[in-house]
Amino acid sequence: MSEKITKIGVLTSGGDAPGMNAAIRSVVRTCAYHKIECVGIYRGFEGMMEGDFKDLTARNVNHIIHTGGTILKSARCNDFRTLEGRKKAYDHLVDKGIQALVLIGGDGTFHGGMIFNEDFNFPIIGIPGTIDNDIYGTNFTIGYDTAINTVVEAIDKIRDTASSHKRLFFVEVMGRDVGHIALNAGVGAGAEEILIPEEDLGLERLVESLIRSKASGKSSSIVVVAEGDKTGKNVFELKDYIDEHMPEYDVRVSVLGHMQRGGSPSCFDRVLASRMGVKAVESLLEGKSNCMVGILDNKMELTSLDKAVKGKTEINLELLRVSDIMTT
Repeated sequence: MSEKITKIGVLTSGGDAPGMNAAIRSVVRTCAYHKIECVGIYRGFEGMMEGDFKDLTARNVNHIIHTGGTILKSARCNDFRTLEGRKKAYDHLVDKGIQALVLIGGDGTFHGGMIFNEDFNFPIIGIPGTIDNDIYGTNFTIGYDTAINTVVEAIDKIRDTASSHKRLFFVEVMGRDVGHIALNAGVGAGAEEILIPEEDLGLERLVESLIRSKASGKSSSIVVVAEGDKTGKNVFELKDYIDEHMPEYDVRVSVLGHMQRGGSPSCFDRVLASRMGVKAVESLLEGKSNCMVGILDNKMELTSLDKAVKGKTEINLELLRVSDIMTT
């Protein structure tokens, strides 16, 4: 498309993340600032296929910057994987006069947007919204900071019980493929051990670490476990293993689950979402497309959706070393 953009659509897709509403607000108000129209697309690609649209003005997004979840709702859509489904979505966009899209979500959202762009040469900019912080091309994704603070707060409370009853707690956090939440929250909460997908601690080393902790006088311990850690055991199997090999421990399990996705976004996530929304809209107006907005060294940068989807984030090795030292 070469004509001047006068109407932009915005949607959220995949798992929700704190700060998505702040991003929606930023997109809508940046459109208003540049005197162009903004249309909210409800339920992600599913709503795009069904024409579930609503015109949004700056006043429509009052009082949402502090709310969790997404006012535009989210849904996964298998029909969008088909050319027929994507053509239906495209026709609805054309009928509504929408000329470009801002997609807020993770790698699945970006993959769908990338294919849609290839099919119809439709201008698209992505904003990374996922608590896992697993998107290449940005130091931080929207929702990650809030999630790790939620985890730290939960672990602080669990530690009160662990200390009172001299217990060992396995605390499972989200992170099936990456251990960013577990590593950062584990260091921040002073966990005795942290199990992540990127590093194979091994069950024997875990036992040795707990034995050292016991010998040093610790009467309780917290072990943070990413749901995809490389021991190959889920958190309840880990409990059974420790029960068998260290019967002196009173072992408990706490799975934090979806509470990590909820809650009011942190100041960091609100500011990040606001910056990304402005950059996304203005990039479209500058003729950019098929890119994702990211923050690198505190600057807003663009990365191609292809790289964002295919690239792999790396664990902070320096923080991993800090974790090892702090468990001494």
